[in-house]
Amino acid sequence: MTNSWRFSTLSDRHRALGSDLEDWSGMGTAWSYAKSDPDAEYMAIRTKAGLMDVSGLKKVHLSGPAASHVIERATTRNIEKLMPGRSVYATMLNDGGKFIDDCVIYRTGPNAFMVVHGSGQGHEQLSMAASGRDVSLRFDDNLHDLSLQGPLAVDYLQKHVPGIRDLPYFAHLQTSIFGKPAMISRTGYTGERGYELFVRGQDAPMIWDRILEEGAETGIIPCRFTTLDMLRTESYLLFFPYDNSEMYPFENDPCGDTLWELGLDFTVSPGKTGFRGADEHYRLKGKERFKIWGLKLEGDKVPGNGAPVYRDGQKVGVVTQAMHSPLNNWTVAIARLPVDCAIVGTRLSVNCATHGEIAATTSAMPFFDPEKKRRTAKG
Repeated sequence: MTNSWRFSTLSDRHRALGSDLEDWSGMGTAWSYAKSDPDAEYMAIRTKAGLMDVSGLKKVHLSGPAASHVIERATTRNIEKLMPGRSVYATMLNDGGKFIDDCVIYRTGPNAFMVVHGSGQGHEQLSMAASGRDVSLRFDDNLHDLSLQGPLAVDYLQKHVPGIRDLPYFAHLQTSIFGKPAMISRTGYTGERGYELFVRGQDAPMIWDRILEEGAETGIIPCRFTTLDMLRTESYLLFFPYDNSEMYPFENDPCGDTLWELGLDFTVSPGKTGFRGADEHYRLKGKERFKIWGLKLEGDKVPGNGAPVYRDGQKVGVVTQAMHSPLNNWTVAIARLPVDCAIVGTRLSVNCATHGEIAATTSAMPFFDPEKKRRTAKG
């Protein structure tokens, strides 16, 4: 934790579960628990529910007449179509049209927003766009984010939060839980029906304890941050910089990936211009140097991150994240591959330092719930 400058009020809970609180984005985060099994946590979220502390995500509040203009300039989404009580996934680019961060934008009022982003340059991007504008921008480290994910999450929450079952996907409500103020959002990073509870730091320990105590009888358990890697791989959710050229540099080009290469071009609202990097983004369409694509691997051996991918004995790509599912009995991976390999059914192999050569076949993503019915379920 030598680099940590942000602190979760749940740190003692994580230590009690055997976490060393590794640094992520400046906050000591429970990357691992000594007293639990990642497969069990994965199964809880896929079949019941699991509770995670994702407070390391950065929360930035913007308010004032120019707030929507700032977000329009800084992100790829058309904010005029986003109404209070709704949110949207967006990306941010640099002047060269290359990805620098992703975020979820919450509209909390006519002139009020909260932008939640990871370890990229989101805060810097918003600050630059806000310079000289009639807007207040405030970084909020007191607001904690407890993520309750899984098919039984709604069944638990409906006992305490009126109207939660009717909350649509990517909507949020200002409410309370256990007598404490909260903003609850139907979002997450698992591919499951889930909820994020934004609560004050002073309330987070009590809320964490209550959910785990009351939810134990239905199988709700605490989950480490890295359990997300298993879930996100199946559900095609990227994690900056671990799937990016910042982690796997190009041989001759500087770091930086286009949305076309990452498969994130859907985050640009149709016809939108004027956001940072827009001209370069559109110019780079069709000039992809690689594609993010899926692999299905034979057997149950999981290659490590960075394992090289080969075609006909020649290295062509790299695995960025892989997992084996005890539920679906498959081994799958996210990979950076040449454009001509990014089609269904290309035969490749992965050379794993631990497990040797593993046969693989390219596959479209997401692997799990490709129609996204679970995360968007109604009622």
